[in-house]
Amino acid sequence: MSKPLIPFPRRAACSVAAAALLALSAACSSKPAEADAASQKPAAFRITDEQRKRLTIITAAKENFRPVLEVTGTVAFDGDHSTQVLSPITGPVTKILVSLGAHVTEGQPLALVSSPDFAAAVASYRKAQAEERNANRIVKLNQQLFANDALARADLDQSITDSVSAVADLEAAVLALRSLGVGEATIAAIRDGKQASPVEGAIVSPITGTVVEKLINPGELMQVAVGATPSFTIADLSTMWVFASVYGADIGLVSAGERVDVIVEGAAKPVEGRVDYVAPIVDPGTKATSVRVVAQNPGQLLKRDLFVRVVIHSVNDLSGILVPSAAVLRDDDNLPFVLIAGADGSFLRRRVTLGHRMGDKYEIATGVAVGEKVVGEGALFIQFAESQ
Repeated sequence: MSKPLIPFPRRAACSVAAAALLALSAACSSKPAEADAASQKPAAFRITDEQRKRLTIITAAKENFRPVLEVTGTVAFDGDHSTQVLSPITGPVTKILVSLGAHVTEGQPLALVSSPDFAAAVASYRKAQAEERNANRIVKLNQQLFANDALARADLDQSITDSVSAVADLEAAVLALRSLGVGEATIAAIRDGKQASPVEGAIVSPITGTVVEKLINPGELMQVAVGATPSFTIADLSTMWVFASVYGADIGLVSAGERVDVIVEGAAKPVEGRVDYVAPIVDPGTKATSVRVVAQNPGQLLKRDLFVRVVIHSVNDLSGILVPSAAVLRDDDNLPFVLIAGADGSFLRRRVTLGHRMGDKYEIATGVAVGEKVVGEGALFIQFAESQ
């Protein structure tokens, strides 16, 4: 005969259930705390005294420094010493006189153009020359008549005015010939009544520099109009512009005149430059401020549209904790941290926020207090040894 079931006391059941819930709750709530403790406690890894002697331990302290900003940039021609050349003449190109890369001087012919503009300009010059000679002859004749009381004063004054006007027209005709690229020898030949040769006008270089673009070929029709295609681009390559993009609060550290190192991939040493202009507006697409640098170009190392790194040496004086770049490591999430050396020989990982950079040092904005011991040289060795 089976024994009767003995009922479990209600109060006892509630107590057991409550205890189980409390235990479960304590177990669950302890996990984040344990995780935080695990992330902050010293690593179990130890090194020998001999290994420790090879480490550089730095005591964190405030230092005065001038930050160095490293940003990206692209190269362009110096806009103050480069220009696109437009043809002043309408007509077909008959001959190209220079090639790409040629060094040219101001006023040097670049190409010849056969044009009716040249013939019209020559005709205008000869007409103005004839009118100037005739006006000058009339003035001399009227002066004689006026001296013999055979001419009124008003008629003499009118002839003088006509002579001055004729001289002005002749000068304008000479300028028109020069604007078409006609040389002084040809103008002198026209003045002496000789046959004008050659019968082409010339596209001339307005500055001294290098031919960096040739945009025309023989036979191509040139037209003098607004928006006409340039025929050449001439640039002085001794200096170049570098446009850098500076983001956020760093723009406050940049001002005109600051020294800049332009780093070209593969170059033995940086190219020197100076900040020339800081834009007063932010690019709406990139949210960056454009900074223009004028850089020297020895050996024509800088090329237009070349992608470079720009190191700007700020003149602003700041204060903060600096550590060597070797002290800053990266975790699996690529977040920066340093190793804090404990008095017991252990090492603690400490997440930090980086500030500005100065040469081979980083500013620690947050994460390290003054007086704490930070591992410098050798920090990478400890990180590697811990992972084994």
